[in-house]
Amino acid sequence: MVDQVHYWIKNTVWTNDVVLFMKGNKNFPQCGFSAQVAQVLGYMGVEYKDINVLDDMQVREGVKQYSDWPTIPQLYVKGEFVGGCDIVREMFQAGELSELFDAKGVGYDKSRGKMPA
Repeated sequence: MVDQVHYWIKNTVWTNDVVLFMKGNKNFPQCGFSAQVAQVLGYMGVEYKDINVLDDMQVREGVKQYSDWPTIPQLYVKGEFVGGCDIVREMFQAGELSELFDAKGVGYDKSRGKMPA
């Protein structure tokens, strides 16, 4: 069963430019950390696939094993694991998230590439 879940996760992160495994969904996050990452991506105008890990415990545990990262949310860009809430927030504040999107060819609102001063 684990192999099937990992295959599904791998397929999902490689067939979508940006994927956020989160508690809840982009319209109704169900934890503060998920809400923060969704807010950053929304602010930047990034199109992304949201996966509600509360809908499936196998996905919730499987994504932690897949990434070797113990917490949710988890952000993937072009198949690459980026990190959780603290990492995404810090990258956004430093302008590194927009640099990653540029390097990977992911579209976003370039006028919102980093936190306003």
